Amino acid sequence: MSVARTRNVLTVPNLITAVRLACLPVFLWLLFGRDMNALAAVLLGILGITDWVDGWVARRFDQASQFGAIFDPATDRVLFIVGTGDVLASGAIPLWFGVAIITRECAVGAAMVIATLFRMRRFEVSLLGKRYTFLLMMAVPLLLLGSSDHTTASLAEVTGWVLGIPGLVLCYYTAFAYIPKIRENLVAGRRQSTVVEEG
Repeated sequence: MSVARTRNVLTVPNLITAVRLACLPVFLWLLFGRDMNALAAVLLGILGITDWVDGWVARRFDQASQFGAIFDPATDRVLFIVGTGDVLASGAIPLWFGVAIITRECAVGAAMVIATLFRMRRFEVSLLGKRYTFLLMMAVPLLLLGSSDHTTASLAEVTGWVLGIPGLVLCYYTAFAYIPKIRENLVAGRRQSTVVEEG
């Protein structure tokens, strides 16, 4: 079921997305400027949990916009990649784990951009895609919390790995599953463009 999208940029969902993006420098300041791993982990976790809020508001109050359809997923990807990269730089997660996440996200993101330039028809993120994103968006902050001196550090680290390993497996599974979908929507997008041009 398609959602009607307005051209209006100044919507509540877009404001929520902008606020989430504006929190990124605060996260960096807490992590590197103040060396407050626990607070940085909480903020990063909140940014991950609120990933669904702007989308829900857009659907609930009929404020979906063409700008938001691009701005929201782009912001999510930036927060995810930069957040993971900074947690990796802090030494809170192993090199292999951080690099595996960032490599996958950059590769899929680049593939989507290039395919879109070649008139790929946009398609929704799969259910498994949403699930792996949630797992990793929770795992990374928990592992960061696990590196702190907070009383919940040990539990946070164990929980982080319980979520992180399945999340990593799912993220690569969905990456390969996107290949035929990208190919299919490239063909559909080009066909649609041809029909429009001929019409």
